[in-house]
Amino acid sequence: MKINLEKVLADELKLNLGQVKRTINLLDEGNTIPFIARYRKEMTGNLDETQLRNLNDRLDYLRRLEERKEEVLASIDKQDKLTEELERKIGGATKLQEVEDLYRPYKQKRKTRATKAKEKGLDPLAQTFLAQEVSSGSLEELAQKFVDEDKGLDSIEDVLAGVRDIIAEYVADSPESRQMAREITFNYGTLLSELKVEPKERTPYEDYYEYKEGISKVPPYRTMAINRGEKEGVLRIKVGADEDRVIKKLEDEFITGNSIFKEEIKEAIADAYKRLVGPAIEREVRNYLTDKAEDHAIDVFVKNLRNLLLQPPLSKVRVLAIDPAYRTGCKVVVLNQFGDFLEKNTIYPHSPQERMKEAKEKLIGLIKEYKIEVVAIGNGTASRETELMVAEIIEEVGGDLKYIIISEAGASVYSASPLAKKEFPELNVSIRGAISIGRRLQDPLAELVKIDPKSIGVGMYQHDISSVKLEKSLGEVVESVVNHVGVDLNTASTSLLEYVAGINSSVAKNIIKYREENGGFKSRKELKEVYRLGPKTFLQAAGFLKVKEGNNPLDQTSIHPESYSVAKKLLEDLGFGLESLKDKNELRDLREKIKDFDLKEVSEELDIGMLTLKDIVDSVLKPGRDPREDLAKPIFRSDILKLEELKEGMILQGTVRNVVDFGAFVDVGVKEDGLVHISQMSNEYVEDPLDIVEVGDVVEVKVLSVELERGRISLTMKG
Repeated sequence: MKINLEKVLADELKLNLGQVKRTINLLDEGNTIPFIARYRKEMTGNLDETQLRNLNDRLDYLRRLEERKEEVLASIDKQDKLTEELERKIGGATKLQEVEDLYRPYKQKRKTRATKAKEKGLDPLAQTFLAQEVSSGSLEELAQKFVDEDKGLDSIEDVLAGVRDIIAEYVADSPESRQMAREITFNYGTLLSELKVEPKERTPYEDYYEYKEGISKVPPYRTMAINRGEKEGVLRIKVGADEDRVIKKLEDEFITGNSIFKEEIKEAIADAYKRLVGPAIEREVRNYLTDKAEDHAIDVFVKNLRNLLLQPPLSKVRVLAIDPAYRTGCKVVVLNQFGDFLEKNTIYPHSPQERMKEAKEKLIGLIKEYKIEVVAIGNGTASRETELMVAEIIEEVGGDLKYIIISEAGASVYSASPLAKKEFPELNVSIRGAISIGRRLQDPLAELVKIDPKSIGVGMYQHDISSVKLEKSLGEVVESVVNHVGVDLNTASTSLLEYVAGINSSVAKNIIKYREENGGFKSRKELKEVYRLGPKTFLQAAGFLKVKEGNNPLDQTSIHPESYSVAKKLLEDLGFGLESLKDKNELRDLREKIKDFDLKEVSEELDIGMLTLKDIVDSVLKPGRDPREDLAKPIFRSDILKLEELKEGMILQGTVRNVVDFGAFVDVGVKEDGLVHISQMSNEYVEDPLDIVEVGDVVEVKVLSVELERGRISLTMKG
């Protein structure tokens, strides 16, 4: 009996059965999740990307489960041990663990103590013990019949030990035994850690030298910290289980009366738990806690990364970017308003050279020559001193010149990558890093997609997480953001194009090649001319690839080419043409006129769903709109604030740089980010800091305390 996948998914995800069936069909046809979420809303009942991914992941799991069931059933049937009840239980299982528990008694085992005892002919005696039908007589007399020196059964005790081994394995293999032991351990067990070896110096794990907490209460970040401490050889970890409770339950389950075998069975049950069940459940607990912690860490990382990638671009701004350093000098680059590299230089304002006057003169010269509007400073080594120098220059130059500190996380990874070498083959690694810093300000998404997401630095414990699981989730969030924002077909890099729905690495390269050979794309339709970009890829990708200043004004919107006829008809009914989308005055008139327009009538006339029609209307009214434009702009500065100048009670504006389980780190304009602890985020109880703030948010904070020697700043958002 197979489970009904569609019904299980509908029940678990609380969705309509028809929704689930149609969505599964779309996925099985090879449609991408961004495409389904944006352009097939009527079919899915308006499921968003998160819901679609959850459904897809669970569908994959259930299908793998069904495959495993077939393997298990075939294996048991081959042994002629498959009963109707067992087939029903395996067929109805909805978890892989259930299937494996049911399969365990029939699984081909390596040599165990029980299999050796069976080979010596002790299984019939063990079955007599388990039947528990003898309440009088001598146990020894029964065992004596099986004593056989040729089989290694030299004594009655050898026989009884073998029988206990068979019973212990029988108890341990029982699905009910394992499930009961599992539930008791998870509900009543504890996680314990202790110091393994006395360290020579302080470690980050001092809180876990003597630690004990209920398994159900261990927060994810503690699991990650403890795992790391164990990996580094500092901590010893154990799972504390309520052994007496488990063993008593097992005795109640397997001892049915007051037979002469009772004490032997009790001894076998205790051995089964301590030798076979307990260690396996302990591994399950550790794996469960680790999986839970990794999933949570990935969830936090993904949310932070999404918000970082969605930071608004600072387009059409001329930037001077500085990658600070001491001995090797600060690398300086000039970027025009389109992000094109114009000029490079190296200055040595800091020790050991201390050529400050010369450095300032060079920077002022570049600022004036290129009419620089913003100076972007990397936050690495010598950042603080460079910031002070730039603040002094701004005071001297005057005007509207501002500066901003940009995270360097991952810049070195990008600058040494094959992509960076291809982009700037004639430049060295440091100059490429400075270009990356400046471009992160101009278009964060376009620049950050060039970097391995793990290196961007907006998570916790990401280097301790399973790389396969992390990369899958991070790849999905980058894909989601890229398709949400859309991509300029004539400026996008290969790195950006690879994340567009339906486009792989080779097709992305072919798009770039076509662009270079033909002087850019004039329309989306030209995509069909790109080598190996077939109809299926065009369907998935076209709506996310925008052509600005192209032949067709609809090509700069999020309207899919399959719906162009609907958009044209809508405009005609309103008394406008496609060229109206290029005229600000006509667009204003269009927005006014559409307020009183009956979209339901259009929907019925054109046989198009209201959800899709509303998306078309939104795109028509805001052609070329970048969804990032609505988000908070970064804070620019013209003067410098020193850590020593921070005083308790000061009110400051800052930008959220990272959100973790215990709070948020906020850049308030000094070298170190301040921490708003979760307890200081609101007057109300806060369960998750991400409910309050996101990366990139501009927040008002008050200084609680400053530890100069440790460079720590405590902030509050209360009040």
